[in-house]
Amino acid sequence: MSEPSREPKPNPGRIPPGQLLTNRFPVLHYGPIPGFDPNTWTFRAWGEVEKPLTLTWEEFCELPRTALSIDLHCVTTWSKLDTHWEGVSLATLRELGLVVPTAEARFVIQHAEFGFTANLPLEVAQADNFLLATHYEGQPLSPEHGFPLRGVTGAIPGRHDLKDVYLWKGAKWLRGLEFSAHDRPGFWERAGYHNDADIWLEQRTA
Repeated sequence: MSEPSREPKPNPGRIPPGQLLTNRFPVLHYGPIPGFDPNTWTFRAWGEVEKPLTLTWEEFCELPRTALSIDLHCVTTWSKLDTHWEGVSLATLRELGLVVPTAEARFVIQHAEFGFTANLPLEVAQADNFLLATHYEGQPLSPEHGFPLRGVTGAIPGRHDLKDVYLWKGAKWLRGLEFSAHDRPGFWERAGYHNDADIWLEQRTA
């Protein structure tokens, strides 16, 4: 008797065009995995905000955490359903008065290690399906998946009011958020990826 497949069964209502289901969590990134020193690591928010913010790792870990369950969709065509994350939402940072965008803010530029950036419209970054993630499946992020902090974005099943974008729009090894009145394409957009990255429209390349 042949071994049963370990791949999940398709769920047509949750699988965007051109995507294939997987149980794995493939590791994809450009460049090396950075080191981490909790004594020198900081998280910053600046630009079009009422006041700039700098937090140490200890201070960041004291922030209230939000749990998020999302489907992940990678531009390389794999999809992984029902993933569970914990971290800090932009809504929480705003409610605490730590990061309050100005009226001019329209975009959020994620700044990560080695000068890597990823851009999102402010309304997408502030939505329920974007998180500054510290934990995956109940455990701290692994180094290859962005430890200690990454932006993560996916699709919340049944939430048709949200814009769903490909996974590359969340930066691994995140160090800060720049709020801007103007859009600025990130690393992968400058390499030819689509700026909007809508998964349902298959906006993979420009």
